[in-house]
Amino acid sequence: MKSTETIVWQDWDLSQIINGEEIMSPSPKTPHQKASRKLQRILEDYVDDHNMGEIWNAPMDVIFEENYNRLQPDLIFVPKEKEDIVQDWIRGVPDMVVEIVSKSTIKMDTVVKKEIYERYGVQEYWLLKPEKRILEIYKLVSGRYELHASYGENDVVSSPLFSDLAFKLNIIF
Repeated sequence: MKSTETIVWQDWDLSQIINGEEIMSPSPKTPHQKASRKLQRILEDYVDDHNMGEIWNAPMDVIFEENYNRLQPDLIFVPKEKEDIVQDWIRGVPDMVVEIVSKSTIKMDTVVKKEIYERYGVQEYWLLKPEKRILEIYKLVSGRYELHASYGENDVVSSPLFSDLAFKLNIIF
């Protein structure tokens, strides 16, 4: 294949549309994938045990506006009451998203995407930082994110959205 040729994907690709601009990202490295997989298991078990809805993982598009904001969070929670937004992709506002931060995504995850999730009304935004072994949970209050808590690896995580969820953060690293 010549370098000027474009690869065309059938129904999916690994790009996001952020504030109208298509952004391509390399695949995540192993610490990111390990943390994502373990956190997904914890959240899925909790959501399933409480019959709350579904946890989705990347790559899964969350489409806020078709050609303007189409993001791929690392993990996504859609409650049963909003299950109609799960179609070919997620077309609407999930209740919670998780972004796993790496050195190359710090600004995108902590500033740009955070502002987008806030603007569209995602109730909880989790920023997991595997390199620092920290989890920050933000809760939407009056249309703005406020830090609910910042957890270190030896802390027990709790969430306003998942009332009796509790796990020690270090089990995902």
